[in-house]
Amino acid sequence: RLPVYSFASGATNSMRGVAYFSGLADAMVIDVGGTTTDVGQLRHGFPREANSVVKVGGVRTLFRMPDLLSIGLGGGSHVVLDPLKVGPLSVGYRLLKEGVAFGGSQLTTTDVAVASGVLDLGDKSKVAHLDRATCEKVFAEAARMAEEAIDRMKTEAGDVPLIAVGGGAFLIPDRLPGVSQVIHVEHGDCANAVGAAIAQVSGECDQIFKDMTRRDAIDAAQAIANDRAVAAGADRKTLATIDSEDMPLAYLPGNSVRVRVRVVGDVAAG
Repeated sequence: RLPVYSFASGATNSMRGVAYFSGLADAMVIDVGGTTTDVGQLRHGFPREANSVVKVGGVRTLFRMPDLLSIGLGGGSHVVLDPLKVGPLSVGYRLLKEGVAFGGSQLTTTDVAVASGVLDLGDKSKVAHLDRATCEKVFAEAARMAEEAIDRMKTEAGDVPLIAVGGGAFLIPDRLPGVSQVIHVEHGDCANAVGAAIAQVSGECDQIFKDMTRRDAIDAAQAIANDRAVAAGADRKTLATIDSEDMPLAYLPGNSVRVRVRVVGDVAAG
C-alpha cells in the first residue's frame, strides 16, 4: 500500500539479518556490497530511524527510513595505485568481466583481495604483479574510509561492536579504532535474504492526545499500535514495543502531548 516505505529496505533487511545471525540487538552494522557500503546502527534489533530530513535522489523527504550513511566502497570499486584512490566508481555486476583477476583490465578491490590471498577467485596469476605492500596500502585506504563512516554514524563516544556483512566484507579488518569488536558472521553475504525472510508485522501510532495524563496517553497509543499490528496480521501474544516517545505540546490547549509508539510481532499462524 505504501511502496515509498521500501526505500532503503535492502539495508534494513541486511541489518535485521545480522541481528538474527549474531544474536546482538545493539551494534553498529557495516554492509559492504559491490558498489557501496552502508553503515547503520541496530537498536533493539532494528535499524535506528532517521529523525531528520532524508534525501532520495537529491530530493528532501520526510519519509520513515533507516538512518544510513552510504559511501562509494565495495567489492567492485575501482582502484588507482598512483596516486592511491579507492572508489567511488565501481564495475558493479560486471566484476567477472572487467576485473583483472577475471581477464579484464580494470583493477578492483576484489583483484587486490585475490592477489593477497584473502579471496580464492578468478586467476591469481593475472594479479601476481600486485606486491604485498601495494595490497596492504589498498586495504588500509578501504579501512580508513570505513572507519570514517563508522565514526560519523556512532552516537556514543566509547567503543562499540561492529558487525560486518555483505559480499565485500573482506575489506573490513578485524580491528578498527572506535570499535570494540569486529564480528564477521557466518553466511553474512546472505544477511539481506534472511532479513527479508524473518520480517515481522508492525503497528504504529503517532498522534496527539489531550486532556489525559502522560501515562494514560502512552497507554492509549500503545493500545492503538497493538490493534493496528494485529489487524495487519500479527500475533498479539508476540507483540513487543521497539520504539516509544512522547512530546508535550505547549502551543496546544488541554495538556496536549504527541505520542509515537511502534510495535512488532510475528506473523499470526493460519
